[in-house]
Amino acid sequence: MDIAKIIAGRDASAIIACEVAMPVAQAVGLLAEKRIGALPVTEGGRVVGIISERDVIYRLADEGESCLSLQVGQIMTAPAITVEPSTPINDALGLMTKRRIRHLPVIENGALVAFISIGDLVKNRIDEVEHEAEAMRSYIQTA
Repeated sequence: MDIAKIIAGRDASAIIACEVAMPVAQAVGLLAEKRIGALPVTEGGRVVGIISERDVIYRLADEGESCLSLQVGQIMTAPAITVEPSTPINDALGLMTKRRIRHLPVIENGALVAFISIGDLVKNRIDEVEHEAEAMRSYIQTA
């Protein structure tokens, strides 16, 4: 099973992202308004990083509220760790676990086609396990 299965039917134009020049305060507002934990950061249409709640919290702890007037590009995590639609789900989960991240931009031919969270991947895995368990129960009942 690969990432393409999870993102099938998603509209890439619906991805909430921000530009490197956006003020951090505006990005924080967007995270809060949309109730999301991270945003892909773009420059010239290409993903160059990610800004997450963690990035903001760490800078607030170090610099105080003055960091809110910085540009996103100054506090983002870069370069962005990305995957492709053909990446197996278990590989993406392993990458997220190893790198201690919760979001991945999905890139195809250099373009951002989706932005997935660890929650998307875990939900898919749970659905697969439940389906396998149901198939086993059905098999046992008919044997």
